[in-house]
Amino acid sequence: MTRDVLEALWTGVGGAPDALSRLDLAGEAPVLPSSYKVAELAQASIAAAGLAAAELHRLRGGPAQRVAVDQRAAEIEFLSERYLRVDDGPPPDLWDKIAGTYRCGDGRWVRIHTNFPHHRDAALEILGCAHDKAAVRDAFGAWEAEAFETAAAERGAIASMMRRSEEWVVHPQGAAIAGLPLVTIERIGEAPTRPRGVGERPLSGVRVLDFTRIIAGPVCGRTLAAHGADVLLVTAPHLPSSEPLVIDTGRGKLSCSLDLRRADERARAEALLAEADVLVQGYRPGAIAGHGLTPERAAELSPGIVYVSLSAFGHAGPWQGKRGFDSIVQTASGINHGEATASGIEGPKPLPCQALDHASGYLLALGAMTALARQTREGGSWHVRVALARTGHWLQSLGRADDGFGVEAPAEDAVADLLEASESGFGRLTAVRHAARLSETPARWSRPSVPLGSHAPEWPARG
Repeated sequence: MTRDVLEALWTGVGGAPDALSRLDLAGEAPVLPSSYKVAELAQASIAAAGLAAAELHRLRGGPAQRVAVDQRAAEIEFLSERYLRVDDGPPPDLWDKIAGTYRCGDGRWVRIHTNFPHHRDAALEILGCAHDKAAVRDAFGAWEAEAFETAAAERGAIASMMRRSEEWVVHPQGAAIAGLPLVTIERIGEAPTRPRGVGERPLSGVRVLDFTRIIAGPVCGRTLAAHGADVLLVTAPHLPSSEPLVIDTGRGKLSCSLDLRRADERARAEALLAEADVLVQGYRPGAIAGHGLTPERAAELSPGIVYVSLSAFGHAGPWQGKRGFDSIVQTASGINHGEATASGIEGPKPLPCQALDHASGYLLALGAMTALARQTREGGSWHVRVALARTGHWLQSLGRADDGFGVEAPAEDAVADLLEASESGFGRLTAVRHAARLSETPARWSRPSVPLGSHAPEWPARG
C-alpha cells in the first residue's frame, strides 16, 4: 500500500520513475492507533523526501544510492517531540491549560488553540472569562459553534468548529483544497542555473534561510539539515515559541535573531537572503510578505532562489488567509469527527500524532529539493507551496484502516532502538533518529540544537 502511495506522490512532483527502483520500504503493522492510515502517510512522506535528497546528490555527481524507510521508524518520527528528553527529564508539556475542545450551546463542538499568549488572550476576550478550564467550558455554553469560529477568525483567535467530512467536502474551502496539488512547484522567474558540484552530502553548500516555528516548517528545515544544508533559523525576541519544539526541530540548525519590524534588521535579513539558495517560511499568510520578503522580492534579491511557503488552509478559497495549526485543521476538515466515530466516542478525537504537521514538513522538504534539482537542470526561481489542509485531504483520500485502534502508542523504552543521544545547548538530548536511511550519505545533524538567537546573523563558509 505505501509503495503505491509513494509512487503517486513521487511522480506527482515530477520525480524520475527509475529512482523508485532504489527505494526499500519495510514494515506493515502500524504502531499508532488511528482509523486513518497514518502509517502510510508517515512512511511515504519521509521516503519521498529521502529519495529527493538521494536524487539531488546523484544529479550533483554523487553515486546512485538506495533509500530505506521502515514504517515503524517513520511513525515514531511523527511523534518526535513527544519522545524528546533533556538530561533524562520528564516528557515535554506542549499545551496551554485551556487548549482543547468544548461543547457549545447548540450542541456542536469547537477546538481552540491557545499555546501562544496573543491567541489565548484573544479567545478569552471573546469568551469574556478567566484563564480557567471550567470558566471557558461554561462560557462556550452561550455560543453557537460556527458563530464562535467566525468571531475567532475576525479577532485573531485560533478556533474551528468540528465538521463531518461530508460537510467539509462541500464547504467552499474544502472544495478549494481538493483542487490544489499536494505540493505546488511553480517557476516564478528567470535565472541562470547555479553550479553545484558534487559534495560530501546531498545538500552540502546549500544555504537555507528558515523563517518557521512550531512543527511543520521546522521539520522541513531539520530534514534539509540532516542532508547537509546550512540552515539558519531566524526569529526575534518578541515572537512566542515552544522550547521543546525548538529543541527537537532545531537539530542541525544555526539560530539568529532579527526583528523584521526594524529597517536595519530587515536589511540584514535581505542581505542573508541575497546569498541563500532556499527560503522557508511558515508564518500566517501575509506576515512575511508584509515585511517585504515576498517570493517576487526574493527572486529579485537572489535569482535562482527556491522560496518555500507553508499555510494552514492553502492559497485558494475563502480561508486562504486564515490562521491555523494541525489540530485546528483536523477539527475543521472532518478528521476529528472521523476518529471519534470510528472509536465510538462523543466529541472530537485527534489523530495519535500531529500527522498533518509532520507530513507537511517532509512534503516541504520534498518540494524544496525537487525545485533545487529543477534549478540545477533548468535555471529559474521557484515557489513551493504546501498546506496542512491539503495534506489532511491526502490522508483522508488514503481510506480507513481496519481495526485501527487495536494498538497503543509505544512507551519510550519500546522505541529505544530509534533514539539517539547528543549534546546540545540545552543539555544532553535523547531524541528520535531520522527514519530515512541513505546508503552512501547517511542522514545526520552536524550541529546541536541551541537556544534561539545563539548565533550571529551570517552564513558560514560554503562547505
